[in-house]
Amino acid sequence: MTAPAISLRRERDIVVGMADCRCSGDAAERLVTYALGSCLAVAVHDPVAGVAGLLHVMMPDSSIDPAKAAANPAMFVDTGVPMLFKSCYALGARKERMTVIVAGGAHQGDNEDEDRFQIGKRNFAALRKLLWKNGVMIGASEVGGSRQPRTLMMDVGSGEVLLKVNGRELALKPTGG
Repeated sequence: MTAPAISLRRERDIVVGMADCRCSGDAAERLVTYALGSCLAVAVHDPVAGVAGLLHVMMPDSSIDPAKAAANPAMFVDTGVPMLFKSCYALGARKERMTVIVAGGAHQGDNEDEDRFQIGKRNFAALRKLLWKNGVMIGASEVGGSRQPRTLMMDVGSGEVLLKVNGRELALKPTGG
């Protein structure tokens, strides 16, 4: 007996677009982002507050275009991640209870050597550095690899994260406690 396939679309889906950030405290909702390539999805969850947030970030460093960063902080790791955490805090989340799950960061060529700008790799490096400086660890990740687009889905109530890549589904679960 096989488990039923998880539906890609649900009535209570909140779609998080590219350079977008959404947070929710509604256990019936699911945060979803599509077409992750070199971009990163940063999913956070506080199980006590019942709060989840999802950021679909495009670039590592806002210093390349401060005006764009001011207009849309979700575009950059260094401005989007603080916005994500602050938005979750506003809904009752606390940093010490939050888990972080990350996906995306693929290379954008036929192989890693052809990825001239290495945006995916740079996005993940910038994220790790920022989180580390703030005492936050990544609980689970599925990053790098080829440019196959990924879809990430996070249930707000349970914090369960599913990643869909090429028709294959993978549950991402934080390690440790």
